[in-house]
Amino acid sequence: MGTVPWTVYAPTRRREHWKLPDGLSWSTVQQKVKRLQMRIAKAAKEGNYRRMRSLQWLLAHSRLAKLLAIRRVTSNKGKNTPGVDGVVWRTSRQKMRAVKQLSRRGYRALPLRRVYIRKKSGKLRPLGIPTMRDRAMQALYALTLAPIAETRADPNSYGFREGRSCADALAQCFGCLGYKGSARWILEADIQSCFDEISHQWIMANIPIDRKVLSQWLQAGYLDRGTLYPTLRGTPQGGVISPLIMNMTLDGLEETAIRALPPYGQVRHLVHTIRYADDFIVTARHEVMLRDKILPALRAFLAKRGLKLSEEKTRIVRIEQGFDFLGQHIRRFPCGKVLIQPSTNALQGVQARVRQILKAHSGTDTYSMIRRLNQSIRGWCNYHRCSCATRAFKRFDRWLFYRLKHWLHQRHPNKGRHWIMKTYYRLHDGTAWSFYARRTVKNGRREHIDLYRASRTGIVRHVKVRAAANPYDPACSSYFTKRRLARFRQHAARGSKALVDEHGSPKDTGGL
Repeated sequence: MGTVPWTVYAPTRRREHWKLPDGLSWSTVQQKVKRLQMRIAKAAKEGNYRRMRSLQWLLAHSRLAKLLAIRRVTSNKGKNTPGVDGVVWRTSRQKMRAVKQLSRRGYRALPLRRVYIRKKSGKLRPLGIPTMRDRAMQALYALTLAPIAETRADPNSYGFREGRSCADALAQCFGCLGYKGSARWILEADIQSCFDEISHQWIMANIPIDRKVLSQWLQAGYLDRGTLYPTLRGTPQGGVISPLIMNMTLDGLEETAIRALPPYGQVRHLVHTIRYADDFIVTARHEVMLRDKILPALRAFLAKRGLKLSEEKTRIVRIEQGFDFLGQHIRRFPCGKVLIQPSTNALQGVQARVRQILKAHSGTDTYSMIRRLNQSIRGWCNYHRCSCATRAFKRFDRWLFYRLKHWLHQRHPNKGRHWIMKTYYRLHDGTAWSFYARRTVKNGRREHIDLYRASRTGIVRHVKVRAAANPYDPACSSYFTKRRLARFRQHAARGSKALVDEHGSPKDTGGL
């Protein structure tokens, strides 16, 4: 199979806004699709599999669901990344034509385009990029599979699920470890190459989706440097439906850990499993329970699915020793308190990004550099603001002050500190000196932008989502509506400085 250039784009033109036909609105489309998804979730909960499959077929052939699928793949970060055919959809005409192409009849999945991204450890992670049509088909069938996945999901699984986030997983960690009688031993585990090693036989036998379409995605192969390779196992990490398949593959892990212990007594009382995607921890009262009972049961559970634990990342630790989970360090201190703080690796990661930005903008205007720095700093702070991060924020601000001082003296080796202070710093809000930049815009007006200080980020105590809440259950609709409303009020309470930094910096995306 010959190679195809990756830059076959539509002609350069102004991007069009996608106008829906027949007077439809996106809110109407979403409501009607959500109503059908709720019926699928109800049938799955009642065990009426015949009705569930009929409703799935109806949703997969719905024109409204196809519109939502096209919208999803043309509005995310990968909308301009083509597959092996080099095609992307940009105009309204191309998107409406694509809606008619989303048909099961005559559909054949094309191979994935293999690319590699570097991980923090220095290793390369393979990423498969499907074509736009394959992505849209996966997004369409993901709409039919999501209600079933949410109905069958483990209560304390938080990765790639609607209405759940890392903050919910960390709040559950504190709930299981933060009290006097809580568990003291933790199994910190990681599944080795989870996406790439899942058994195709297990997927075909247990994932309730159209097997003809599913088999094409699993056996499409990938194109690497002009050579076509078959895919014998696993699901591609770049696929839209892959996170759903991975979550459904690992569902049951929590019950397996509990059933590994005898039912009598209170030995099961402190056993909790908290999972985010393929990273999870298991708590227990004693180390022997984890090593001799729970760990062998988890390995047998994963072996049936073609998976195994990573030996280098799997360990049993005591809570007083502390462990890292989802970028946070969780540890019980001698005073008896359990604190969740940003890990050392997380702090070093944002520092590395700042160094790259300063190096890349050494010869450009300071205004653009500060905007780029604000995006990285604010995003890092928003992620960690639900933990005990005040000390880490102040430590980062001190490090950034000296880093900027070194950068300024390198940029202006012949200037003194008084000139640098006068040119690059000003009193911000009349209380503290701030690194800033200015530029001239239309009509001679001057704009100023200040470097965001991490220590200005307020700590917010996150309210964990209910474990049994299902966004596709009509009984939980008002609950999720209240959570979204609480998030909006939280943004409004913080004021305009927390939502929009001066002149175009990104919005604060955290919250409940």
